[in-house]
Amino acid sequence: MTNPWLELNPELLKLRSAAVLVVDSSGAQVFKKQIDNPMPIASITKLMTAMVILDSDLPLDQKITITKQDRDLVRLTGSRLKYGATLQRKEMLKLALMASENRAASALARTFPGGTEAFVIAMNKKAKQLGMEQSHFSDPAGLQVENVASARDLVKLVTAASNYPLIESASGTRKLTVHPYAKRGPLIFGNTNRLLKNKAWDISVSKTGYINEAGRCLVMKAEVDGNELVFVLLNSFGKLTPYGDSNRIRKWIRQGT
Repeated sequence: MTNPWLELNPELLKLRSAAVLVVDSSGAQVFKKQIDNPMPIASITKLMTAMVILDSDLPLDQKITITKQDRDLVRLTGSRLKYGATLQRKEMLKLALMASENRAASALARTFPGGTEAFVIAMNKKAKQLGMEQSHFSDPAGLQVENVASARDLVKLVTAASNYPLIESASGTRKLTVHPYAKRGPLIFGNTNRLLKNKAWDISVSKTGYINEAGRCLVMKAEVDGNELVFVLLNSFGKLTPYGDSNRIRKWIRQGT
């Protein structure tokens, strides 16, 4: 089958992300750059975490409480979910996806049958099932540098994640209000993907990621001029670079089609 995107001139597209892959719903590559190099993916990991939880059929309305075991000892990041914060499993999952809440991701894995160790095994098993041959997962939040994948593998991850309605709705939620404390007011969390605020974008699934070793990362499924596309942008330098690159790609496609 002929690639309909070959008429686009990739030389016109100057991107700052180290690895980029954009594919359409048929799997045809729209743009590619360093797509087979495994590299740290930071919180993109949480898409795999969400799929493993949903595959497990654990009760989504079951209450989960944040404990000291959920604190980040790798990056020493803070959290608004303090020890004792209690939410339903589906709320923890939503916060892990849309707000990239590390303690929520940790609690999801800790309360998995067999605990976090069994959960990480399940993550790597799922990756193998999806044909993610250049990927490895070592923790549920993406804090460790050993969470790696290639851009090609992450297209498979996003495509699979888009088949889960809860992942689609959660990752596209702009704001979420939760009540984790009995004697305190609610907390409001925002989405880490600022493109969701841009009406020019029609995004169904998305996840951001950042640790120093991974740079700024963004994956998403979005519609551009009637074409359903998966975007993978890895190791961008600068907080806004993945969004700038995404807008450059979108403009390049629209001007060339």
